[in-house]
Amino acid sequence: MDDLDILFQKCMMPMWTIAKTDEYERRHKRFEKKRPRELAAVLDNLDTFFTALKAGAKPQQIHMGCIHAEPHGVLALDQKGGGKNLAQMRLYIFPDPDAEVVHAITVGGKDTQSEDIKLCSEFVERLRKKKSQAQGQAPDRS
Repeated sequence: MDDLDILFQKCMMPMWTIAKTDEYERRHKRFEKKRPRELAAVLDNLDTFFTALKAGAKPQQIHMGCIHAEPHGVLALDQKGGGKNLAQMRLYIFPDPDAEVVHAITVGGKDTQSEDIKLCSEFVERLRKKKSQAQGQAPDRS
């Protein structure tokens, strides 16, 4: 493939990936046992969101009843659509359109919502700081 083919493929088929934080992994394990139906519902909503991204939609173009906007561009996907009598749960993600990465930051219930949002805000601030420093440290090619 030449450069034009690669560029065309990238433009036609976004290469979104999912990156999971350690906090997400820990909480996922806990909720697999504690609230498996709710976890399955938020993961199904993540799959729908991710499928839309891979089809070429921009994060801000995706409208689903389960998406809640949080500070710093974080989105919370809830359990809606997963059936009746589910406890409230949210999967907190940060879609980074520049890197085409959906960061799965954490998952939690109503009881940890304020702490989860704070954790997510700190995560995004650190991520943006790293990106800014990396751009500032790039070698000058002039």
